[in-house]
Amino acid sequence: MKLPLLCAALLVLAGANASSLHREKRQSPATIRAKEKSTVDELCKGRGDEFFRLSTDGDCKEVYRCTRAGLKRIQCPEGLAFDVKQQTCLWRKNVNSCDLLEKPKKVLPKLVTDEPLCPVGQLACGNDDCLDSILFCDGVADCSDGSDENACTVGVDPNGAEVCDTSRCTLNEGCFCSPDGTLIPDGLEPEQTPQMITITFHGSVNVDNIGIFQDIFRDDRQNPNGCTAKGTFYVSHKYTNYSAVQELSRKGHEIGVFSITNNDDPDYWSYGDYETWRDEMSGARDIIELYANITGVIGLRAPQLRVGGNTQFVMMQDQEFVYDSSITAPLGRVPIWPYTLDYRMPHKCLGTSQNCPSQSHRIWEMVINELDLREDRKVDERLPGCHLLSSCTSIRSGEQFAAMLRSNFERHYTTNRAPLGLHFTAGWLSSNKDFTKELNKFIDEMQTKNDVYFLSNRQVLAWMENPTPSNDIRDFLEWKNDCDVKGLPYCSLPNACQLTTRELPGENFYLNTCMECPKNYPWLKDFTGNGFAL
Repeated sequence: MKLPLLCAALLVLAGANASSLHREKRQSPATIRAKEKSTVDELCKGRGDEFFRLSTDGDCKEVYRCTRAGLKRIQCPEGLAFDVKQQTCLWRKNVNSCDLLEKPKKVLPKLVTDEPLCPVGQLACGNDDCLDSILFCDGVADCSDGSDENACTVGVDPNGAEVCDTSRCTLNEGCFCSPDGTLIPDGLEPEQTPQMITITFHGSVNVDNIGIFQDIFRDDRQNPNGCTAKGTFYVSHKYTNYSAVQELSRKGHEIGVFSITNNDDPDYWSYGDYETWRDEMSGARDIIELYANITGVIGLRAPQLRVGGNTQFVMMQDQEFVYDSSITAPLGRVPIWPYTLDYRMPHKCLGTSQNCPSQSHRIWEMVINELDLREDRKVDERLPGCHLLSSCTSIRSGEQFAAMLRSNFERHYTTNRAPLGLHFTAGWLSSNKDFTKELNKFIDEMQTKNDVYFLSNRQVLAWMENPTPSNDIRDFLEWKNDCDVKGLPYCSLPNACQLTTRELPGENFYLNTCMECPKNYPWLKDFTGNGFAL
């Protein structure tokens, strides 16, 4: 049996050692438990499963977690450091919390007390001030200590969404939920349900990756209904060739947005305000629709999958986005179906630093199910899953990749047939030729089955809104609409517009488009590129 590395890139070592409590002399776990039990108990009080440091000395790799057996030492692999804010190992250059012992604590409101502290309709801040309950978790700090915005997670938010009520949440009303997220829409049995597979990419579209897309979505690859396989491309603006985006759309692929700046600061997305999310996502859609000359962009994915809490979804509803595809469901025995956020998420918010929406929003979540990394689910030891294939660091060979693809297909196909999502960055495939070869083999193998379809997220959503049994799916109109290639390419020789923007001084960009060149390179606050002169 092969032993893959953990996807999270954490090396877990049993027990705690010397550096755990005294840097000057190493001690065994037994010595720590015997001599420092009171200190360990104090360290672990109220921490839950949070990782923390015992010292800021050293190389920033080592952290600890409290377990029933005592302290457990965790060490990042070579080249990585532990970010206590994000609670994970990252490349050392991206970690700026090495001077912190623990994740910063926030003042919490007093939502549950033995005796009421406030009149009916009000709640207590952390400093005992009383405010109207509607002000809690509204995105604005109203308590003087800011505590009204510090207890807003799923299931804690006092104004949070209710638990799924299937008698009130119906597809006729544009709502779908199930108690644990695993039920098939319309009560279909698995054997009646087509197995939908989505292949998605996020990032820029340009000459570096167009060949990869053409190789995967070849014209001779057809679904059982005679239509070619489709994918979804979440496009980031910088370095994107919009004539290539236009061609992808012409061939029936879905185009979504991945932001304008693709900012690499996780907090920029997790705690971005309404204006930030609107400018990044609605602005990106404006640029795509203008310079790729397409309409109907309805979905988005957040960079680094850093969900922006309720703020993101309020913006999406206001700006008439239909779905998000950024939230990851933890690996479970049975995968999760897409759902609307009218009711509470049916699974945990994966990641201690994630900012999942806690309130009710009329937005679809095309949830990302974690992939099972075991090559044989019946034999291999259970491992943490991974959400994006490009983040699965334990996959090191084409053989492993092929086994993982088939294992996860069987997991979906033999349980509830929830859509199987394969989410990539083009760079990951281009640097792993064996993986591209095995992905092509997998697609060809799947297309010999009469109930497996490679679809865009938009097509999956169309089926969710109108569940149709496999026997009747070949003539499903919503899928047929994207079947045929529409017309001829819009232009044979796109404009290569050499542009600058005052927002990025000293940088020059080429904007490839079949449309007229703008005056400036489109950017935040100037989505058309004609908003201001340099």
